[in-house]
Amino acid sequence: MSTQAKTKAEKSAKFKMKMPDAYVLLFIIALICAALSYFVPAGEFKRVQHGAITQAVPGSYHHVESSPVSIIQFFTAFEQGMINSSSIIFLILFTGGTIAILEESGAIQGLIHHVVAKFSKRQLLFMTIVGIVFSILGTTGIVVNSVIGFIPLGIIVARTLKWDAVVGAAVIYLGSYAGFNATILSPTPLGLSQKIAQLPLFSGIKLRAAIYICFLAATIIYIYIYSRRLHKGKGSVLGKDWFPNQALLNKEEKSEVPFTLRHKLIIMVAGLSILGFLAGALWLQWSDIEMAGTFVFISIISGIIAKMDANKISKTFLDGCQRLVYGALIVGMARAISVILENGKLLDTIVNGLASLLHGLNPFFGAIGMFISSILLHFLISSGSGESVVFIPILAPLADLMHITRQVAV
Repeated sequence: MSTQAKTKAEKSAKFKMKMPDAYVLLFIIALICAALSYFVPAGEFKRVQHGAITQAVPGSYHHVESSPVSIIQFFTAFEQGMINSSSIIFLILFTGGTIAILEESGAIQGLIHHVVAKFSKRQLLFMTIVGIVFSILGTTGIVVNSVIGFIPLGIIVARTLKWDAVVGAAVIYLGSYAGFNATILSPTPLGLSQKIAQLPLFSGIKLRAAIYICFLAATIIYIYIYSRRLHKGKGSVLGKDWFPNQALLNKEEKSEVPFTLRHKLIIMVAGLSILGFLAGALWLQWSDIEMAGTFVFISIISGIIAKMDANKISKTFLDGCQRLVYGALIVGMARAISVILENGKLLDTIVNGLASLLHGLNPFFGAIGMFISSILLHFLISSGSGESVVFIPILAPLADLMHITRQVAV
């Protein structure tokens, strides 16, 4: 490369726009909200109590005295956001600790490799079983971002069955996110959203289960149709280079992952504990506090079954918590935006503005409008929990005004 070309490349790199970190982006949004409190008229809805839910009264919006957010209020809003979100923050941390114990025991890896090995020769059954397993791990929040680590396994099976790398990656990756996108039991973003919307934890499970089944079925059918196309000789979207990173695949292929009786006991304890919590949430009104306790119970019992000593359990659990510090604290950071909007009395003004835009739409189209709005928000905030904290305080009262249930809004 010539000196001139190098100089051009350096200048281009220098002026290339970098996507800001999620924390930076949330700080900027908080700053904008605080600045708007000096210019945007403050307002409030009258509210009534229906059981445990506080609802805005349609048509009751009225202007109130302006309440600009001071510098002190702005900077203390971040701590207040952390305090308001403390139960969810600790729940996320404890989730990370429990997942670390399960990973250290080898139970999760053993289960996944066992399922893949057992069904890898039967194509549609393989896609269905593996898709279901990963969707369950995704919908409970056990395997979401870490699903990347299992993709080489899917590609190895794809090579054996004469599929391309797209199918191998999709069965694992899309299976996981088919579950996560219709979250049934995950503490975030579902548990967090329901807490903010003043709904019982994991309530409305029938609606989300129906959506989950549709997402999962559509995913499996789509991947299967694509795999059939490959077998008919219509070619891969990747061209001739089906299997990159051959050295990595060879290494993965040689390694055998056992699935022992001990692993099965650990999976059984974790599964029964989560089912027990679900029963408690549905019939005893258990909340995020009991769920955090359930995760501690799973961690201790699983660690004992895996023959870890007390120090090992403690260290592994804390290491797992540390992995999720970034994701946990972002909940409090995002909650600070709601604190600023509430202090500036702007939250109801925003809700009223959105309600005016959607005025006249029936609840069906209103719900679709909410869905599209959340899609657009995702381009700015990629964290599911961050989106929940920013958006649910707006959507919940908006749903009340448009006669949409809060379960649909969540």
